[in-house]
Amino acid sequence: MPTAPRRTRTPLTALFMVGAVLALLLGGAGTASAHAVITRSDPADVSVLKTAPKQVTLTFNESVSLADGSLRVLSPKNLRVDRGAVAHAAGKPNTARVMLAGKLPEGTYTVSWRVVSSDSHPISGAFTFSIGQPSSTTTVPVESQADTATSRPYGVFRYVAYGGLALLIGVALFALVCWPAGVALRPLRRLLLTGWAALLASTVVLLLLRGPYETGKGLGAVFDLSLLGRTLTGRSGWALAARLLLLAAAGILLARFANRLRREADKMSRDPATESTTDQPAMQPRFSIGVRAVGALFAVGLALTWAAAEHASAGLQVPLAIPVSVLHLLAMAVWLGGLVALVVVLFRAPTDTVIPPAAIARFSRLAFAAVVVLVATGAYQSWRQVGSLDALSTTEYGRLLALKSIAVVVVLTVAAFSRQWTAQLIQEQPRTEEQKESVLAADPQRVRVAQTVGVGASSSSVIPEDTDSPAGPPAPRDPADEPGPPVFDRHRRGLRRSVALEAMLGVVVLAITTMLTGTQPSRAAAQSAAALAEAREPTAQVAVIPFDVGTPKGNGRVQITFAPGRVGDNTVEALVYDSGGFVAAVPELRLTLTQQAQRIGPLDAKLVDRGGYWSVDRLRLPLPGTWSLRVTVRVTDIDQVTVSKNVTIRPSPA
Repeated sequence: MPTAPRRTRTPLTALFMVGAVLALLLGGAGTASAHAVITRSDPADVSVLKTAPKQVTLTFNESVSLADGSLRVLSPKNLRVDRGAVAHAAGKPNTARVMLAGKLPEGTYTVSWRVVSSDSHPISGAFTFSIGQPSSTTTVPVESQADTATSRPYGVFRYVAYGGLALLIGVALFALVCWPAGVALRPLRRLLLTGWAALLASTVVLLLLRGPYETGKGLGAVFDLSLLGRTLTGRSGWALAARLLLLAAAGILLARFANRLRREADKMSRDPATESTTDQPAMQPRFSIGVRAVGALFAVGLALTWAAAEHASAGLQVPLAIPVSVLHLLAMAVWLGGLVALVVVLFRAPTDTVIPPAAIARFSRLAFAAVVVLVATGAYQSWRQVGSLDALSTTEYGRLLALKSIAVVVVLTVAAFSRQWTAQLIQEQPRTEEQKESVLAADPQRVRVAQTVGVGASSSSVIPEDTDSPAGPPAPRDPADEPGPPVFDRHRRGLRRSVALEAMLGVVVLAITTMLTGTQPSRAAAQSAAALAEAREPTAQVAVIPFDVGTPKGNGRVQITFAPGRVGDNTVEALVYDSGGFVAAVPELRLTLTQQAQRIGPLDAKLVDRGGYWSVDRLRLPLPGTWSLRVTVRVTDIDQVTVSKNVTIRPSPA
C-alpha cells in the first residue's frame, strides 16, 4: 500500500516527543512525598534514659510494610546494636519493633527507619535517644544515593506503564467498537502492539525495581532473588505479577488474531477477484460479543492491578474507591488511547484509505461518554483525596489536581471543535454507490458521469439525461446532489488538526495524572500534619503553683510534672523551690486531683519523698480534660498552706 506523505507524520511525531519530554522531566522530579508519618517512638526523640531500653518501637498513622533493615539502631561508635528481625508490635500493622543488644554503653544512639506505607510508597527518617547522658559526638546516618538511583527510573517506567495501558485499551476498543475494518491497517496494528509491548516491558522493570525502591538499595540489587521473592509476597508485587499474567494471555490472543489476519491477506493476494474496489480496507473482521466481553474483562483486570495497590487501596471508603478508580483508569485509556488511534489513522494510514465519518462519529460518542465517566469519578476522587477547597491551593496534591482540571477543560474545548468537524464531515461526505442507485431509481432521467473525489480514488456523479438532445452537452450537475471533494477534504484536514492537538493535550493530562498517583493526597497530608504536630507536643504537662505560708521567706513555688500528661498511667514528679529559687526540702507535700465536670475525685497522688524531690511512679488518670490540682505544702512543723491550679490532661493517642 502507498504510504502517507512525510509531512503528515509531523503531528504524530510531536505527540510522542511531548510524551517523552514530559516523562523525562517529571521522572526526575524526585521521590514522592511521604504518605504516612511517624506519630510516636519509644524511646522518644532526643530523650535521655536512665537505663538502656530492650527494644525500639515506632508507631505510624497508618499501616506499614516492613523488610529486613527497616529499623537500624547505631551506637555512638557507629555500630549496629539492633538484633533479630523487624516485626509489628503486638500484631499491630501500624507499628515497627526491633530488639536491642544487652549491656548498651552510655551515649547517644541513632535510629534510622524505612517502611512502605499502605498505598505502596516508601517513607524513611531518623531520630536519636541517649542512655545516661548525651555523647559529645553523634552518629548521623548518611542518606544513600540509592533513593535517586532507583526511584527515578521507577518513576519513569510508571509513566511508560500508564501510556502503554492507554494505548492497549484505547486502540483495542477503537478497533472493536468504532472501526473493525481498521484492524487491517498496519499502522493501527503496530500501535496496538506498541501499547502491549510498552506495558509488558515496563511491568517487568517495575517488578525488578520494586524491591530496591522499597528498601532504598541501589540498582545492583535489581537481580537479588531474595529481594525479588520478598517483593512478590507484598501487595504491589502480586499486583505487578497479576498484570504480567494478564498481558501474557493478551499477547497470545493478539498473536492468534494477527496470524488470522495474515492468512486472510495471503488468501486475498492469491485471489485478485476478492480485492476491494473501494477506498476502505478490504478485510472486514467481525468481532463477536464473546470477543468483546473477553477484551472488557482483560481491561478491567489490568486497571484493577493499579487500583488495588495504590491510593484507592488506602484511606476512606476503600470498597467504593477501588471500583471508582478502575472506572477512572478505563475512561482515561478509552479517551486518550482512542485519540492516539484516531490520530494514527488520520495521519499515518495509506493515502488510498479514508476512515468512514461514521466511525469517527462513533468514537466521538464513545469519547464523550468516557469524559463523563472521568468527570464523575474524578469528582469523587477529588473529594476523597483533597477533603477541602483550601487544600487545592495549600497542598502539592491540590495544586496538581487544579492544574489537571485546567488541562482537562482545555482538552474538552478542543474536543468540542473536533465534534463540530466530525458533524460537518458526516454532512459533507461523498455519496456511496448505494445512495446513488437510490437517486437513479427515484429519477430515471439521470445518468452517471465519472468524477474524481480524492487522491487515488474516483466516484460517479449522477446528472439528468437530456432526452431531447442526445448529442448535446450534459446538464450542469446539481451541487446539492454530491458535495464537492474540496469541502470534504477541508473538513477532514480540520478534524486532523483538532484531534492531533487534543491528543497532545491528553498526553499532558496523563503525565499530570501519573504525578498525582505519586503525590501524597491532601486529606492524608492534613492527617499526617496533625499527627506530626501531636507527636511534637510536649511529652509532659508541667504545672507551676506559687505558695506563701505568711512567714518571712515562707513563699516559693511547687513545680509538678505529669509524664506523659495523657489519659492512663502517668509518672508524677514535684519539686519545691524556696523564695530564692533554690530547690528546698519540705517535711510534707500532698497532691490531690479532681475533675469537676465529671465529678471525679479527689484522687490522692500519694507522693513519696525521694530525698530532694517528691514523686510517684504510677498515677492513673481515667479521663482527658481539665483537672484541678490541690497541693498542700508544709515548710515547718506548724507552717503549711494549700494552693490550687488547673492542668489539662490530653487524650491517649489512637
